[in-house]
Amino acid sequence: MKLKLIILFFWAVSISANAQQNGTLLKTQLPRVYIDEDISLHFLSPEPIQYVDISTNDMIGDIPLENVFRVKAVRDSVANLNGYNKSLGVVTIIGQKFIAQYDLWYAHDERQLKTQIEILPINTNPLEVGEIPMSDQELRFFATEAFKDKKKNKITQNTQYGVTGQVNNIYTVDDYIFLDISFKNKTNLKFDLDQLRFKIEDKRILKATNVQSIEIEPEYQLFSTDRFDRKYRNIYVFKKVTFPNSKVFTIELTESQISGRALKMQVKYYDLLNADTL
Repeated sequence: MKLKLIILFFWAVSISANAQQNGTLLKTQLPRVYIDEDISLHFLSPEPIQYVDISTNDMIGDIPLENVFRVKAVRDSVANLNGYNKSLGVVTIIGQKFIAQYDLWYAHDERQLKTQIEILPINTNPLEVGEIPMSDQELRFFATEAFKDKKKNKITQNTQYGVTGQVNNIYTVDDYIFLDISFKNKTNLKFDLDQLRFKIEDKRILKATNVQSIEIEPEYQLFSTDRFDRKYRNIYVFKKVTFPNSKVFTIELTESQISGRALKMQVKYYDLLNADTL
């Protein structure tokens, strides 16, 4: 009898593994989660949620925060189920790099009900469609590691109107560039941040009409702020960029006033090519 049970166990595991390898997943293989109409269940995602599908009208949900999905049973719908312990349908949650699915059941036992569930890797499958960029969680991790590094190579520096800007370090991870930038305000006036813009521009400007400027948006930044008193430091992340030696990577800091202060720094392509690896 024990031998038969062992054989059946490995047979079931084999079927499950083959189904996942073949790109198919049966509803019976999905994690079962119990909900009711009175308690909201929150799914906590490790990265921003891009899309959610609720397969039936017996449930209702929303995304109150970018990494939180909230769901509960619809009272009028479950009243027609004639009992508990019945499947309400499948919920599909898609992040930047994963897809997760759960089979939600209607329950009456409060011991079965959870208020929050963390989406774990064991319950996800990767989204392998073309090149997979880093998720915000991964970018945050590497940006935090760069911020922890206290050494300053002083790639470039400039001072205008009592404000000094400095590129402390440049790092790379795969196809991403991490810029460690800090500012010091030596005046007694707070600096109200208007914009911090990043561009690729001509190194030498002969005529104003010949200026070629390409603005680049960061893929991620570690902190968000609209003003600073004395010091401000942040990590900005960009996808890999290439440009000829006749151009430079510029950083422009402007203040949110009509006659506000402004600061401009230039990073040479050579500095990007010699960036450290995190």
